[in-house]
Amino acid sequence: MLGADRQQARDRADELLGLFELTTHADLPARVCSGGLRRRLDLAASLVGTPDVLFLDEPSTGLDPVSRSGLWEIIAGLAGAGTTVVLTTQYLDEADRLADEVIVLGFGHITLAGTPAQLKSELGQQIVSLTVASAAEAELLFRRMAEWGLPVSMKTATMMTVAVTAPADIVGLVRITDAAGVSLCGFTVNEPSLDDVYRSLHRSMVVSP
Repeated sequence: MLGADRQQARDRADELLGLFELTTHADLPARVCSGGLRRRLDLAASLVGTPDVLFLDEPSTGLDPVSRSGLWEIIAGLAGAGTTVVLTTQYLDEADRLADEVIVLGFGHITLAGTPAQLKSELGQQIVSLTVASAAEAELLFRRMAEWGLPVSMKTATMMTVAVTAPADIVGLVRITDAAGVSLCGFTVNEPSLDDVYRSLHRSMVVSP
């Protein structure tokens, strides 16, 4: 259909089967392939004609971590070779890893747009993760921080995160923890992720009935 002769078509098929590590499965009917294989097969089929622009709708949904990582490498390789990839995803770590530009849609409108670095820097925060020994201590520390008006979120029964905007805030967290008589099992400071950006946006949005 794309004007290739029989040999060119076979050569292109072999090239794509090799690129997506499908050569050993080449004789299988698509209907018996696993979800991961079918995802790779779908992507390989979309590249038969070497498109300038490729639209991918949540291509990594349902993939195991190894298959997802492999798919990310393929997509990054396509973009590096000059293909413009428009990718929809609900996995923000995927957008952070792959995208040159991120567009967040809400209620049918663009609510955020920019490079991952720009969106994270505009948040102006660092994320402090605190882990304590028990759920009771976590509940106590959560209450104390909430009383101080800190934006604290529980991640697990014994771990919480707090967004801070200055080094002095980190010192304040330690003082609050000490005053509460709670011993920390873990304490890390990280740059915000796109998940943090999205949560901040979600809190600021008002949903009308």
